[in-house]
Amino acid sequence: MIKFISSSVGKKYLMGLSGLVWAGFIFVHMLGNMTILISPDLYNAYGHAIVSNKPLLFATEAALLGALFVHVICAVLLTKGNQEARKSRYAATPNGAKAPAFASQWMAVHGSIILIFIISHLLTFKYGNYYETTVNGVNMRDLARLIYENFQLPQVVGWYVISLILLGFHLTHGVRSIFQSFGLLHPAYQPVIQKLGVVYAVVVAGGFISQPIFVFFAKSLGS
Repeated sequence: MIKFISSSVGKKYLMGLSGLVWAGFIFVHMLGNMTILISPDLYNAYGHAIVSNKPLLFATEAALLGALFVHVICAVLLTKGNQEARKSRYAATPNGAKAPAFASQWMAVHGSIILIFIISHLLTFKYGNYYETTVNGVNMRDLARLIYENFQLPQVVGWYVISLILLGFHLTHGVRSIFQSFGLLHPAYQPVIQKLGVVYAVVVAGGFISQPIFVFFAKSLGS
């Protein structure tokens, strides 16, 4: 097992598995966050429901943190290994039809930016200012107020939009890589998987981007 994990194939498998965990999470997270488009109360109730179930919350956070750690470590090791192998074969980057796409060629770059974005997102919202509100007679954290407070700032909205566009690029290649890591990328249905990856990336990135854009142009919590 240790020999397999330390191999290139093993690292790709772990990277695909950890990527699958995060791909599933961000889709569900995107859907939940879009409740802000409906009403602040619904968004607060959604957030309160999550933090109220402590065992599930802690288990989810532990799984996500572990998956993120594995994903980053494997990405660093695989990138280093690929660079060393590339130097031993050729010095120039292929052009034309053989040139790597932006999503794959710059995975390490936008992956690093996304990691910074995740950290800043947690610092801004999970550990940000604490406000309280009452929804249906239940006292809870007013996350909607914090959302509106931050997304009225153009620099914050710009940072989120740029980061989420890069997330979309990351996902277009990432979804394909998950299937490849598990040995499921058969040439017969590779085009379908690539299209599904693009659709998934556009839906997720678009769904997340709609939130800061909507809040930025909303004049008040009641608008």
